[in-house]
Amino acid sequence: MSLNPFNEKPIKTNNDFYNWKELAVKPYNKFDVDPYTKVRVILANGAEFEAVGFSHQFHRHCSDNELRRELATLRRKEQQQQKRIAALKPIGEGILEHTIAYEQLAVDLTAIFAERESNKYVKQAMDFALLEDFDHLYRYADLLEMDKGIYAEKLVGGYTELMPGRPTISEHRYPTDDIKRHVNFKQANGLTKLDINILTAAEQQTMNYYMNQAAFYQNKMGRELYTEIGMIEEQHVSLYGGLKDTTCSWCEELLMHEYTECYLYFSLMQDETDEYVKHIWEEHFNDELAHLHKAVELLQKYDGKTWQQVIPDGAFPELLQFHSNIDYIRNVLQNTVNITARGEDYVEVSELSPDAMFFEYQQQVNGKDNQVASHCIINKYIADNRKDYRYETAEHPIEELRDRKHDNTTVGR
Repeated sequence: MSLNPFNEKPIKTNNDFYNWKELAVKPYNKFDVDPYTKVRVILANGAEFEAVGFSHQFHRHCSDNELRRELATLRRKEQQQQKRIAALKPIGEGILEHTIAYEQLAVDLTAIFAERESNKYVKQAMDFALLEDFDHLYRYADLLEMDKGIYAEKLVGGYTELMPGRPTISEHRYPTDDIKRHVNFKQANGLTKLDINILTAAEQQTMNYYMNQAAFYQNKMGRELYTEIGMIEEQHVSLYGGLKDTTCSWCEELLMHEYTECYLYFSLMQDETDEYVKHIWEEHFNDELAHLHKAVELLQKYDGKTWQQVIPDGAFPELLQFHSNIDYIRNVLQNTVNITARGEDYVEVSELSPDAMFFEYQQQVNGKDNQVASHCIINKYIADNRKDYRYETAEHPIEELRDRKHDNTTVGR
């Protein structure tokens, strides 16, 4: 179902605010909720965090108080939307259970976007980060069973496998190797622009979640795992954020943010299986429609541009639909598990020179393997249970990663 939000008349205004009762929405039931409903909730939350963060930065770089008042009004409603989405998470869902949904989102969202991406450079970035989030999901799943006795395969609903990707210990790179070439949004197609914006918001929220939750975990090993993986998420935010067009004005960025949120909520509304949550996506889509039309006004007033100069074709492209991506991920694993970053590009780790900053950074940060949390957790699980915890639908595609009694720390290094 295609729709052009610029041609739709908003049924709400930017002055329509929610009251406290409307903010206190009913949480989903963690025992019977579809895993992809949880994933959609996290994704929408990330989009609102990005919207609020961007608006504050715009506010701090703007000297026109009339424009700042417009931003404040939009931002207040974005804050309200975020509070409603956050309230969907039930009180009884633990930090680590919620983390499994975070990583399932990262894995399946990235796989869906990568498979449909026409820009080869952007697709390469997506496939690269995909294998890293896939490994994070496996590490957290073992910690969850070890500490809570909960099997993550039940939480992911069988949609997503739980097995090693590019080992987390291999993912630590020198900061400059995560800086990529930005995409020209004036020339890029609609899906590419939307997918970059959405992935940047999603990874940024994951980074922030781990930054905050590390100190609240119940034991030292878990705290260290959140710290380690949180550092990789920072790398991913640099990676995806660096793909965004750096030449856009603040008002052009505002338009793209609002358009992205409209697309996202419309997609979630079409994809949602829970009728209660679906209604919330519909309400938020109507909120964002009003925001988008306000952004059009501000672009015209302050930049003297029409929306068509920023988004030539306003009709939504292919909508986001969540689905299992097991075969796609296995294929990416088979072909790219030993790839690392070198400057703006990607190479097999074996092609790096011995004096590459990758190896220097690995030595400084990781030191000895038995000091690295992502490796220690699997080692402990194997010591306690004779083999690691996995959910596989077939034999692992990488021979070096098939041994369930030994955690490989050489693949990708």
